[in-house]
Amino acid sequence: MNSEAVMSMTYQAMKVALSMAGPLLLVVLLVGLFISIFQAATQINEMTLAFIPKLLAAGAMLVLLGPWLISTMVDYMQNLFAQIPGMAS
Repeated sequence: MNSEAVMSMTYQAMKVALSMAGPLLLVVLLVGLFISIFQAATQINEMTLAFIPKLLAAGAMLVLLGPWLISTMVDYMQNLFAQIPGMAS
């Protein structure tokens, strides 16, 4: 296995990880932003107030995106396993 193959596999892994984590992180970021704007407008300075909405948003996104996340990971793993025989030589 040469360095080009390793870099290609690393690139694919990072691309899949970013595409899977990106939507979830973006939703949690937006929920946190809305909560912080609400806290600034109402002058409520409670640190734990943002935790529950972020947790609920992350859970909802996992439920909604679950089938897509699983199919993306399965496709990546099948592609990776299909490349293994070519790497052995």
